[in-house]
Amino acid sequence: MTSKRRWWALGGLVMSVLVLGFDLTILNVALPTMAADIGADTGELQWIVDAYAVVFAACMLPAGLLGDRFGRRRMLVAGLVIFLAGSLIGPFASSPAGVILARTVMGLGGALIMPLALSVIPTLFGDDERTKAVGAVTAGMAVGMPAGPLLGGWLLDHFWWGSIFVLNIPLVAVGIAAALLLIPETRDPSVPRVDPVSTALSVTGLGGLVLGVIEGPTRGWGDPLVAASLAGGAVLLGWLVLRERRATRPMLDLELLGNRAFRWNAIVAVLATFVMAGLLFVLPQYLQAVLGNDPFGTGLRLMPLMAGLLVVARAAPPLMARFGSRVVVSAGMAIFAFAMLLGSRTDTSAGYGYTAVWLTVTGFGLGFALVPTMDAALGALPASRAGSGTGLLTTLRQVGGAVGVALLGSLLNGVFTDRLDTAGVPEAASEQARESVVAAHAVAERLGAPQLAESANSAYVHGMALALLVCGIAALATAVAAGVRLPDSGRTETGEPQGEHRGKEERTQHGAGMAPTKRGAGE
Repeated sequence: MTSKRRWWALGGLVMSVLVLGFDLTILNVALPTMAADIGADTGELQWIVDAYAVVFAACMLPAGLLGDRFGRRRMLVAGLVIFLAGSLIGPFASSPAGVILARTVMGLGGALIMPLALSVIPTLFGDDERTKAVGAVTAGMAVGMPAGPLLGGWLLDHFWWGSIFVLNIPLVAVGIAAALLLIPETRDPSVPRVDPVSTALSVTGLGGLVLGVIEGPTRGWGDPLVAASLAGGAVLLGWLVLRERRATRPMLDLELLGNRAFRWNAIVAVLATFVMAGLLFVLPQYLQAVLGNDPFGTGLRLMPLMAGLLVVARAAPPLMARFGSRVVVSAGMAIFAFAMLLGSRTDTSAGYGYTAVWLTVTGFGLGFALVPTMDAALGALPASRAGSGTGLLTTLRQVGGAVGVALLGSLLNGVFTDRLDTAGVPEAASEQARESVVAAHAVAERLGAPQLAESANSAYVHGMALALLVCGIAALATAVAAGVRLPDSGRTETGEPQGEHRGKEERTQHGAGMAPTKRGAGE
C-alpha cells in the first residue's frame, strides 16, 4: 500500500472510533436529564453506562478473532451497522430498561469497532510510524469526547434526551463509507474458532461482578443477591481463565500476559481507563445538579479535561523518543495522582475555577499515561496475533471502565445516601430523594425545602471527594510500580520511537510484503 493510501486508511479508522468518543461523553452529560425525565435512580444510571461496557468487554475477544478469521474491515463494518441499530432503538425508549437495551446493542457494535480499528495499525505501519498512528486513533476518540458534550448539550437544551442517539446516525454512516472505501481488507484464517462457552462465561461472569458492586450500597453487601452475584461472577471468570489456559487454541490469549512489556503497559492502561470512566460518570452530575449548569454548559466545562488529552496526543511521541516510555508513563501517572488529590479537596464552596484547574492537570496526566502505554503494548504484540492481542488489551480496558463506573459510582452512592439529611421530609419523598442528587433536588423544589438541596449537594460532593482520593492513591501506587517494573521502550539513539517486539528485519520483511517472523508471547 502506498504511503498516501495508508494515511487515508488511518483517517477511516479515526472516523470509525470517532462515533465511540461521541457516544461516551454525550451519554454522561445526559445522565442527569435521564434521571429527571425517565425516573432513573443512581443504580439504573450505572447500568445505562455499564450495560454498554460489560457487553463491550465480554464480546471484545471473539470480535478480534472474528476479524482475524473473516476479515477485519468486514467485521468493522458489521460493528458499525450493529451500533447503528442500537442508536435507532434508543430514541424510542420510554423507561430505563429501554435505554439499557439500546446501550447493550450498541456495546455489541462497539466491541467490533474498537479492537478491529486498532488491530490493523501494526499491519499498516512500522515501528517508526506506529506511535503516530496510535496517537491519531486515540486523538479520534478524544476529539469525539469534547465535541460530544457540546453537541449533546445543545441537543438537550433544544430537544429531548433521545436526540443524543439520533446524532450517532450520520456519524456511523460516514464511518461505514470510510471503512468500505479506504481501509484494505486483512485477515488471518489460521486463528482459532470463536468459543461460545467462553464468550458466555465472560458475559455472565463480568455481569455478575458489576451487578454485585452496583447493588451493594443499596441492598447491603450481605444481601443474598449481592453476595451470590459477586461470588458467582468470580467463579465464572475463574472458570473462564482455567478453560482458556487448557485450550489448544484459546480465545483469551493469556500467554500475552507473560510478556512483561504487554502486561505492565496493560496494567497502567486499565487503571487510567478505570478512573476516566468513573470521572465521566461522577462529574456531569456534579456540574449540573450541584453547580447548576445546563447540559451545554456542562459539556463546555469538561473542555479542560479533553484539551489536556488532545495536547498530549501530539506531545507524547517525541517525549517517548527522547526519554523512553518508563519515564513518560511514570511521570504521567504521578501528575494524574496529583490531580486526583487536588480534586479530593473540592467542597461545596469551591467554584468551577478550582475544578477547571484539577481537570486540566488530569487531562495531561491521563494523556501521558494512556498514549505511551497503548503504543508500547501494541508494539509488544506479535503481528500474527494482532486481532486477538489487541482485543485482549481493549477488553482489559473496558473491564477497567465498567468496574470504575460500578465501584466509584457505588462508593459515591453509599456516601450520598448515608450523609443525606432528610429530617422533616415525608417518608415517600425521602426514599425518592435518596435515589440520586438529581432526584433530591426535584424533591426539594417540589416541597419547598432548600435545606434538602443543600444537604444533597454536600453529601454528593463529599462522596465525589472520597472517590477522587481513592483514585489518587491508586494512581500514585501505579506511578511507583511503573517506574520500577515497566520496561523502557520507545527511546533510541536517533530519537525515533522503537517498539520492543519487532526489530528492523521484521519491519523490512513486512514492508516488502513478506510474512512477519512469528515470536512467542513471552519473548
